[in-house]
Amino acid sequence: MIYDHILVRYGELTLKGANRKTFVSQLRSNVKSALMPLKGYEVKANRDRMYIKLEPEADIEEMIRRISKVYGVHSISPVMKMDKTMDDVYEQAITFAEEYEKGNSFKIEVKRSDKQFEYDTYDIQRAVGGAILKNVDDLHVDVKHPDHEIRVEVRLDAIYMYDRVIPAIGGLPVGTGGKTLLMLSGGIDSPVAGMEVMRRGVTIEAIHFHSPPFTSEKAKEKVIELTRIMATHVGTIKLHIVPFTEVQKQIHKVVHERYTMTSTRRLMLRIADKVVHQIGADAIVNGENLGQVASQTLKSMYAINAVTTTPILRPLLSLDKSDIIEKAKAIGTFETSIQPYEDCCTIFTPKNPVTEPQYEKVVQYESGFDFEEMIQRAVDNIETLVIDKNYDIHQTEKNSWADDLF
Repeated sequence: MIYDHILVRYGELTLKGANRKTFVSQLRSNVKSALMPLKGYEVKANRDRMYIKLEPEADIEEMIRRISKVYGVHSISPVMKMDKTMDDVYEQAITFAEEYEKGNSFKIEVKRSDKQFEYDTYDIQRAVGGAILKNVDDLHVDVKHPDHEIRVEVRLDAIYMYDRVIPAIGGLPVGTGGKTLLMLSGGIDSPVAGMEVMRRGVTIEAIHFHSPPFTSEKAKEKVIELTRIMATHVGTIKLHIVPFTEVQKQIHKVVHERYTMTSTRRLMLRIADKVVHQIGADAIVNGENLGQVASQTLKSMYAINAVTTTPILRPLLSLDKSDIIEKAKAIGTFETSIQPYEDCCTIFTPKNPVTEPQYEKVVQYESGFDFEEMIQRAVDNIETLVIDKNYDIHQTEKNSWADDLF
């Protein structure tokens, strides 16, 4: 079948009222970005839906695959646009039906938003169905459970016909909900958390804590690959890699062994908090799941969060692990996340970490050493990688903005 347009439906954007124009504009930009560097199309968006006009050279299936991953898109249909004459409708419906297998059933569904069109909905259904039965052998009508549903939309500008509705990822367009900093480990949870907040229109930059030689270059490459996979859904993502060895070794010198995990998370958060303010983000995102590990109890979260007033978003907080794994598989990060290259938190996990840390105790342990200078050195030496919309990796210089943090 040769189509001349792709119809993109907005879904949740239709509820945005006076702000809809902003959301539609951002979605149009995101769709165009997702389609680069493909050729043979023109994107046009209006208040209710988006149409992508196709040239003969357009790779329609690849375009559909890419658009279906764009947050804010509810569903997609390859369509034929035609003049508002019944002869054109008959001809196109017959062309659709001729590709169906013999013995299949079909149904005609009509949406008539142009109430001035000379034929009403029932007339169109009956006439189009009759044309198919007359001109295509061995098909029959089934209005309840058809094998194929040919949909005819009579709009003010033209008539559109399609017989496929392809579900997309939904949500809100990335870029409409502010910016966050994702604490990205090499595990299953944090990439899913990042994708969940982006599904609500939020952009992310990611931060990862790297402790060589205790953590290998393979562990770093694993996190870079996770970022690259996320970038296939949303475009450019910056990944800030923090040299954390010095800080982590000092924690183990001055903090009681059972509290080292709590202090590690607190120091990570202090560094992340400085980066948040420098990049203009509004919140920190992590993949914490209540009760999953020792550092993810309510008392642990309280003790860790106390180092910052920046909001902490935990989109996975109450999910079952099986649900998180399914989401990781759906976005394509699971197989990378389970590669056996451990992050710094895993390497330094104590044998018996405290599950309900007392805030006063962890503060007392940390007071034996002023970590601020180490934190500054870590921030000064952050390595920033830019994973762009073409999934290439570009390395920036060491962060020139670090001096502005202190």
